[in-house]
Amino acid sequence: MKHWIEAARLRTLPLSVSGIIVGSMYALANPTENILTPTEVFSWAIFGLALLTTLGLQVLSNFANDYGDGVKGTDNDDRIGPKRAIQSGVITPQAMKKAIIITSIATLIAAILLIYVSFSDTNIFYSLFFLVLGVAAIISAIRYTVGKSAYGYHGLGDVFVFIFFGLVSTLGVHFLYTKQLDFNLFLPAIAIGLLSTGVLNLNNMRDEVSDRKSNKNTIVVKIGGENAKKYHYFLIITAMLLVVIFAVISQYRLDQYLFIIAFIPLLKHLKTVYNNKNHKDLDPELKKLALSTFALAILLSICMVSFIQDLFVNLFLGGR
Repeated sequence: MKHWIEAARLRTLPLSVSGIIVGSMYALANPTENILTPTEVFSWAIFGLALLTTLGLQVLSNFANDYGDGVKGTDNDDRIGPKRAIQSGVITPQAMKKAIIITSIATLIAAILLIYVSFSDTNIFYSLFFLVLGVAAIISAIRYTVGKSAYGYHGLGDVFVFIFFGLVSTLGVHFLYTKQLDFNLFLPAIAIGLLSTGVLNLNNMRDEVSDRKSNKNTIVVKIGGENAKKYHYFLIITAMLLVVIFAVISQYRLDQYLFIIAFIPLLKHLKTVYNNKNHKDLDPELKKLALSTFALAILLSICMVSFIQDLFVNLFLGGR
């Protein structure tokens, strides 16, 4: 069990649900024209199943990454990060393959239940669209490193992360509640996508040397370490700017800019990356960046929903 928990890479899980939290709280804070109150828009069933589906997708991606890089020999002694399950021999490729199949089925079941709870039998087109989207997400999670044409070996992993853990996660769950698109939500959705992509880019910066030797042509391998740093700055700084622009467009009060607290660890992270000379020192930054993104999602959600914000103020700021 210990080895399977390690293979699931728990430190990546808070990051994966950031979009679900932001999209859900935005729906709760902004009832649509045909929904009069927050209680009519928010559903614990949708929220819970969306979390399960996203967590399943993340674990599936981690298992598939372990399997794909393990059987290809990409995970080897040159790699800086923690040893993966197949690389270290604690889990066999056959067992990991079975786990991928089981996780895929479980994630698909969660997705189907989520779609049914959201649309029942009244919106067949929406149901089919989200079903196709769910299947595409599962296939994409597997094909990142598995197979001869794995797109992660051609620098396309960033696209998958940005789309599914940013746009689809945030905008998708909001649509499940409201059956509408809100274009203001694109700003935090893109921000979450950029920060999630930043975690992958950081991972690839750490593994640049071993990936280059193994012909895993990530964006970092293609553009080089120094340009990868500039790309990283772009991802993080743009994400922070988009969240601020979202707050301005939403006409937030001064006390609703509480989310800026999460910028502190993000800026410290950028300083660490800027000064970095040893790829090994980037490994602890993965957890820091993932948790900073999760913290931003939580704080932004508090700022969105007035009664949650009031509760937070009363509990931690003495009612001020």
